[in-house]
Amino acid sequence: MQQMRYIHQLDNWPNFHWEQERLIQPLADIHRRQGRLMGRMEALGFALRSEAVLETLTLDVLKSSEIEGEILDSDQVRSSIARRLGMEVAGLIPADRNVEGVVEMMLDATQSFDKPLSTERLFGWQAALFPTGRSGMYKITVGAWRTSDNGPMQVVSGPMGREHVHFEAPEAEVLASEMDRFLEWFNAKLDIDPIVKAAIAHLWFVTIHPFDDGNGRIARAVADMQLARADNSPQRFYSMSAQIKLERNKYYDMLENTQKGTLDVTAWLEWFISCLGHALDATEGTLAGVMQKVLFWEKYTATTLNMRQRSMLNKLLDGFDGKLTSSKWAKIAKCSSDTALRDIQDLMDKNILVKEEGGGRSTSYILNRA
Repeated sequence: MQQMRYIHQLDNWPNFHWEQERLIQPLADIHRRQGRLMGRMEALGFALRSEAVLETLTLDVLKSSEIEGEILDSDQVRSSIARRLGMEVAGLIPADRNVEGVVEMMLDATQSFDKPLSTERLFGWQAALFPTGRSGMYKITVGAWRTSDNGPMQVVSGPMGREHVHFEAPEAEVLASEMDRFLEWFNAKLDIDPIVKAAIAHLWFVTIHPFDDGNGRIARAVADMQLARADNSPQRFYSMSAQIKLERNKYYDMLENTQKGTLDVTAWLEWFISCLGHALDATEGTLAGVMQKVLFWEKYTATTLNMRQRSMLNKLLDGFDGKLTSSKWAKIAKCSSDTALRDIQDLMDKNILVKEEGGGRSTSYILNRA
């Protein structure tokens, strides 16, 4: 029985090719929609634009980590991004160092998109993702290419014990030369559509899988960096990672099928362009939420609120999961039940919160939309 050959083992690797005719119309549509979105955002005021960037980057960091099974605290992510971008927003809180690391990587990729991507820069990104030098309980190689110590690098998904192997990456011995070739291509000014380049960059990096861990998140950061180059702007108003999270199963299927196919990557490019289109669709919802949030904080700009109240109000504005009760307030805000009740009563006195219908132990609270 003939052994499976992956695309990186093919004789003409990495000479990707595709059927340009199949991409002309989808790419034209995406470019038109990107231009329309950027135009809309330019027409908005600075506050709304900044809030949209903050929401998008927060979503990007959260969802890129969720794809890998890591759940980050949204308030910490938002606060870390706001501080690093010099934004004055309500309810900033300290962030754990693992959160700071993911944010640092994403902001370096998108805010400094016009700088060359280098080996040292990639090493810094991966080291930022794993500040303790461990992935979970396991010690990993950090700030350097993976070694052959742990055997072949297999790309898997699924829970421990029920992993699904999608493909096997190149041997550790060839990583330096493989990455040199990738970086030379990525940094070169090529006669290629910038969105196509983002899609190929994502696929190429994931194929090489150069690190012990963090490859998926870094591949998405590399693609976001190229998309920022495509927009010629550090301001992000759509999240590819959030859409990939929604299409996670299809994403892994496409990766696996592409790895086991030929160097004709037309199908992968079509999927990537379609996913980007869906990400642009989702931006409408993000912008509606941003408008609501900015108008809310403008209305209460002179109202005295403590940090717990500001944080909980942001959660409600972002779409609170379930009903907000005093016990949930106490748990989330890490305060006593009495303190939670005082916070809530104060907001009711200021006509910011109102009781939902019902009473007794099931009393819950919502924003006053009047």
